[in-house]
Amino acid sequence: MNTSVFRDMSYGVYVVSTMDGERPTGCIANSIMQITSSPATVAVSINHDNYTNGCIRNAGMFAFSILAENSDSGLIGRFGFQSGKDTDKFQDVDYEMAQGMPVVKNTCGYVVCKTVNQMETKTHTVFLGEVVEADIYEGMGDAMTYAYYHKVVKGKSPKNAPTYLPEEAGEEAPGAEVVKGKEKYVCQVCGYIHEGGPLPEDFRCPVCGVGADKFNKV
Repeated sequence: MNTSVFRDMSYGVYVVSTMDGERPTGCIANSIMQITSSPATVAVSINHDNYTNGCIRNAGMFAFSILAENSDSGLIGRFGFQSGKDTDKFQDVDYEMAQGMPVVKNTCGYVVCKTVNQMETKTHTVFLGEVVEADIYEGMGDAMTYAYYHKVVKGKSPKNAPTYLPEEAGEEAPGAEVVKGKEKYVCQVCGYIHEGGPLPEDFRCPVCGVGADKFNKV
């Protein structure tokens, strides 16, 4: 079975957010769809292993912010390749509260939902949410699609994403072009490989936006 065909399906890239008690938290998701228009209802798929999954259950609400192609690339690294269990993902992130849910600025806009039902699969929970608020942030570029993220940004799916393919773990890391005699540095957040001379202090990972301090020489 050629599961690579799933990459040709239409997906966006979103920050799904909720509250962990008094603390905002969230994760990257790409499986969100509108189910009905009246009342406006959406479904979002979150891996059982994502800390955000349990937080949505407890809060009974969630939001999602729609990433744009020109959104800060560091948002993907922060929300997609770290765990909210031990990381304050919203630290230094420009966000605001809407209906009690944290929503990320520097995006196309956001949708806030109250959870009305859920369905369990072997690896993911599909939360069904009724929309209670939504708004647009003006001035951003086109919404980022998963295809754009994979082909242009050359990023990999977080291992808990529905679109993650096991063979990605064995693929050459994004950006890697093996050149003999050149030093190689690997991003410890997203796996991007940089080849060349020593990394300058102001170097930023082109996939997840972290600094040179997050790269290890291999």
